[in-house]
Amino acid sequence: MRKLIVRNQEECKYANISLGEIMLRLDPGEGRINTARNFRVWEGGGEYNVARGLRKCFRLPTAVVTAFADNAVGRLVEDFIMQGGVDVDHIKWFPFDGIGREVRNGLNFTERGFGIRGAQGVSDRGLTAASQLKKGDIDWDHIFGVLGSQWFHTGGIFAALSDTTPDVIEEAMISAKKYGTIISYDLNYRPSLWKTIGGIEKAQEVNRRLAKYVDVMIGNEEDFTASLGFEVEGVDANLSNLETDSFKKMILNAVDTFPNFKVAATTLRSVKTATINSWGAICYYDGEFHEAIHRKDLEILDRVGGGDSFASGLIYGFLSTGDAKEAVEYGAAHGALAMTTPGDTTMATLAEVEKVKGGGSARVDR
Repeated sequence: MRKLIVRNQEECKYANISLGEIMLRLDPGEGRINTARNFRVWEGGGEYNVARGLRKCFRLPTAVVTAFADNAVGRLVEDFIMQGGVDVDHIKWFPFDGIGREVRNGLNFTERGFGIRGAQGVSDRGLTAASQLKKGDIDWDHIFGVLGSQWFHTGGIFAALSDTTPDVIEEAMISAKKYGTIISYDLNYRPSLWKTIGGIEKAQEVNRRLAKYVDVMIGNEEDFTASLGFEVEGVDANLSNLETDSFKKMILNAVDTFPNFKVAATTLRSVKTATINSWGAICYYDGEFHEAIHRKDLEILDRVGGGDSFASGLIYGFLSTGDAKEAVEYGAAHGALAMTTPGDTTMATLAEVEKVKGGGSARVDR
C-alpha cells in the first residue's frame, strides 16, 4: 500500500485548499422551518466546512475556492468565512443581475431534529454562482504551483451541482497531482442533488470518474454504496446493525478497484433517535485497518457537519503525525464535538479534541 507523501510545509502557503459551494444556512433553532418566525444564520458547505475546521480548531492556514453573486447576501457569507479565518482570495465574484434571474447565492434551511423527529434540510440553490463555475475559470497552476498547498479537498456535493462542476474538480485534481498535493474527496451523497439529473446512476458515473485521482477517499456507509457502487453486506436498512467487518470488506473492495486510494475512511453511525446516535470510524492505510473509539449513545445537538469535522480531524492527524490511528481518532473526536454545537461548522478547540480523543470525561472545566 502506498503511503501519503506530504509536501514540505515551508514551500506551501496553505495546509489545505477546499473547492465547493458555501451557502447561507437559516436555522429555526428548536422550531420547524414551516412555522418559524425567526432564523439564525450561519455559513456552511460540505467542502468548506473542512477548510474552516482545519483553520478554526486546528489552527492551520487554509483557503476556499468558490463563487458568489456579488450582492449583500454574498458579502454576508464572505464575512462569515473571514470570521472563520479562511482565506477568501480565491473566491470568484459573478455580477448580480438585480433579481437572481441569471445568478444567485445558495440558501440552506436546516432543522436539527429531536428525538423521533429526524433532522431535515431544504436547500434553495438553483442557478448559484458556484454551480456555474466551469473549467478554465480558476488558475489552479498558480494556486498549487506558485502558492502551494499540502492538501486539496473537495467532494460529491460540488460534483452534483451542474454539468460543469465535475470538470472543475477534475481540472483541479490534475493540477494538484502535478505539484504533489494530496487529494481528498468526501463522497457526501445527497439524493436531492442527483434525482433530477440522472439519479444514483449519474452519481456513480461522475464519482467513479473522479475517484481515479483521489488519494484519500472519505464517506459514510451510504456514500460508498450510492456514489461508488460498493455494497455493504449484513447491515439493515436502518443502519442499526453496524458490523465493522462488513465495512472493512467494503473498503477493501474499494481499494482493490481504485488502487490509487492511499487512505479509505468511513464514519460509522447508527441512529437511535435524532439526538442519540452511535458514532465511530475506521480508516484503512498502508495495508492495515485502524478503528476509532466507538461512542455508543452519543448525545447530539446538531448533526449537520459531523462528517465534515471528521474529515478535517483526519486530515489534521495525517498532516501533524503521519499516523493513521492518530488521524482516525482525531477525526472521530472532532466530529463528535462538532455535533454538540449548533451550525454546520466546528466550535471545538484543539484542547477539547485532545481531551475527548484521550478518553476524557465531560466534567466541568473551571
